[in-house]
Amino acid sequence: MESPFGAQVLFRVGPVPISPAVATTWGIMALLTLVSWLALRRATPDGGPVQTALEIVVETIEDQIRAILQRDPGRYLPLLGTLFLFLVTANLVPALPGLRAPTSRIETPVALGLIVFLSIHWFGLRETGVAGYLGHFLRPNPLLLPLTLLSEITRILSLMVRLFGNMMSHELILAILVYLAGFVLPVPFMVLGLLIGVIQAYIFTILATVYIGAAVGAVDS
Repeated sequence: MESPFGAQVLFRVGPVPISPAVATTWGIMALLTLVSWLALRRATPDGGPVQTALEIVVETIEDQIRAILQRDPGRYLPLLGTLFLFLVTANLVPALPGLRAPTSRIETPVALGLIVFLSIHWFGLRETGVAGYLGHFLRPNPLLLPLTLLSEITRILSLMVRLFGNMMSHELILAILVYLAGFVLPVPFMVLGLLIGVIQAYIFTILATVYIGAAVGAVDS
């Protein structure tokens, strides 16, 4: 099994190397875009099964955001809903032969963590203003500012490491089982891995919602 920290190059776009994880990520984004467009381009009150399924997913995500933030989820739904759908799809990709979850490679969790990190401060600044948002870093005591800033970084690090560690370790264990016992025995672990992938997508999205809620003053930080 190749190292999840290794620099693999699938092809290059000019001087930019493209890894298999990046190529898979592009494929997932294209798939989600295509499915959404096909399902909703002719949306009707009595939509087909795909439209109905998407509506159920969106309404469920809205309910989760509303329950955490205690406010209208419309402003946060595009980011958090897209994040959850991408993670679920990315974590279920190993069910297809020859593909690996891009979240099991370090670059994808890092990119997602940076998106969440920037989004937290974007929503915080937009919701509370520059003075109000920067002021919350000085509470409860300005002397604790270094620790407050450190906590902002460490919680994002823990978010990305949790996702990367769980997905990478599952692939590693599965590869060892396949090597030692053949294909039949690891099948239950593959099914368990799909369940773990959905759970990790849910945890990542919920934690991102909580962090955004803390930034906008909706939940205690």
